[in-house]
Amino acid sequence: MIAQQHTAYIGLGANLGNRLETISAAVNALRKLPHTTVTKTSAVYVTAPVDADGDDYLNAVAEIGTLLTPAELLAGLQAIEQQFGRVRSYLNAPRTLDCDLLLYDQQVIDAPDLQVPHPRMHLRAFVLVPLAEIAPDMAIPDQGTVQTLLNALADQKVKKSVDLI
Repeated sequence: MIAQQHTAYIGLGANLGNRLETISAAVNALRKLPHTTVTKTSAVYVTAPVDADGDDYLNAVAEIGTLLTPAELLAGLQAIEQQFGRVRSYLNAPRTLDCDLLLYDQQVIDAPDLQVPHPRMHLRAFVLVPLAEIAPDMAIPDQGTVQTLLNALADQKVKKSVDLI
């Protein structure tokens, strides 16, 4: 039996340490996940914290092709966060790295440890702006198109910083 390739979108964010270096290294860590290829990356964007503490965030989105299941991918993302010293001291604490599984194909998953689409992505321009850059026609299950959702978030300021390689 041949395994099926899946397309997933990963949100990356950091507001502690050398944020740009961390985001770039996190993309390289995604490339090292088993049976996974990074197919696109957005530019890096600067945003003020939303429902969080600390300095401004750098955010980006990566599109990957993977043979991993959603649970395996989540475990891989959490391992990458740990590699970069992620500490979950309290909800929305400042972080060295945040790796969120935003979308996995067009699947809707509602499990205690994993929700896909990411449950708050439709409310956050810092996720939707970089997602729109690499997947402008993307429809988020049960939410609408990225462009339609972005129109409702025009008050959230997102500034392009640099392109990732």
